[in-house]
Amino acid sequence: MKRHPLPNTPQDLRDIRSLKVVAIHPLDQDGEELLAQLRRIGCRVCRYWPAPATLPAETDIVFMAVRPEALAGRLTWLESPDKPPVIPVVSYENPIFIDVVMKLNAYCTVPSPVRSFGVLTAIAVSLHQHKSRQALERYAQRVAEKFADQRQIQRAKSILMSSRKLTEPDAYELLRSRAMEQRQSLEATAEIIIKAHESLHF
Repeated sequence: MKRHPLPNTPQDLRDIRSLKVVAIHPLDQDGEELLAQLRRIGCRVCRYWPAPATLPAETDIVFMAVRPEALAGRLTWLESPDKPPVIPVVSYENPIFIDVVMKLNAYCTVPSPVRSFGVLTAIAVSLHQHKSRQALERYAQRVAEKFADQRQIQRAKSILMSSRKLTEPDAYELLRSRAMEQRQSLEATAEIIIKAHESLHF
C-alpha cells in the first residue's frame, strides 16, 4: 500500500509512521476511510467498537467517534493522567458533542465525513501539543519541587536560628557545612534537622 511521502520533514512528522494508533469507530464508510488514511500514512492501527475498557500497551494516539454508544460506559483510561491524546471524529456540532470534545481535552477534531486530507495534520498537531503540554507539566512539577525544597531549607534554618541562637547567614552556613561533611544535599540535610527537631518535640 502506498504511503504518504514525508521527505525533508521534521522528526516529529517522520515518527508518525511508527505510531501505534487506536481507532474507536464503527466499520462504516467513515471508519473505513479513517483506517485507510491511517494505513496510508504508515501507522499501526487497531480498531475497536464500542470503546474498550483498556487500551493496548504503548498506544500513542486515539481516534474516537463521538457518538452516544461510544461514551455509554465508564472508560477508566480516559481518567489517567498519562492517557494518549484523543482526536474526536465529530459528526454534529451540538452542545452535547462540543462538551464531550472539551472533556476529552482534544487539541483538534476530524469532521465527518472523513476525507483524504486532514488526518495527518490532526495527528501532527495533537502530538505536538501533547508533547508541549507534557513538557509544561514537567516544568511545573520541577518548580513545585524547587519551592518545596526551599521551604524545607528555610524551616531548617529557622530551627537552627532558634535552637543555636544564630543569625540567618550563620544558620545557612552551618547547614551548608553539615551537608558537605555528610556528602548530602542541602535538602537532605534540612530534612534530617527537621525530623530530629520534630522527634525531640513530639
